[in-house]
Amino acid sequence: MSGSAHISDLAFRFPTGSSWAMLRTHFGIQSFGVNAYIAEEPGHQLVGEHDELGERSGNHEELYFISSGRATFTVNGEEIDAPTGTFVFVRDLAAKRKAVAEEAGTTVLIVGGKPGEAFTPSPWERNDAEGLVHFANEDYDKAAETYEQFLAETPGDPGFLYNLACAESRLGRKEAALRHLSQSVETDAQYKKNAVEDPDFDAIRDDPEFSAITG
Repeated sequence: MSGSAHISDLAFRFPTGSSWAMLRTHFGIQSFGVNAYIAEEPGHQLVGEHDELGERSGNHEELYFISSGRATFTVNGEEIDAPTGTFVFVRDLAAKRKAVAEEAGTTVLIVGGKPGEAFTPSPWERNDAEGLVHFANEDYDKAAETYEQFLAETPGDPGFLYNLACAESRLGRKEAALRHLSQSVETDAQYKKNAVEDPDFDAIRDDPEFSAITG
């Protein structure tokens, strides 16, 4: 399939204040991974901190391109100023990388693939993406239902547990949210830091158990 589309017609908004354009899925691209993110305001997360190791990642080399605005990338602790037109390439799969927007409307295009192998979507894109669409639409009941289904298929997955806890917090299911968040953090400590800053947990942030879970 060939075609064209404007990013504004593809992007859907997350509660965190950034939008995601699922370019690979929209065009049915099978040879490489490609997506774009847009930050609405300065300070908004453009690329969440991650590496490309582990079962949930794609083990991809990643190329980032700032098509508009300005961002600050941090790769293994090194800050990189990235105004419009900047490319940032991360070859090392173990390198921790993230990006924060410095201007409203900052947009990053991300292309990735696994060296020496035919492209396959990462587990994150195949699974999590479907649930995150429901968050963007503020359909938290459907998000919870989706992640419960994912967990039935992959019990104990920390990412699925975390996002289920997010949906439950939004729905006022405090005890379930705290239980699933605790299980997520016990399996993968990175979600502890995520939870501290995640607005999905605003409803339970003052609960002593939340503080105990996140430290």
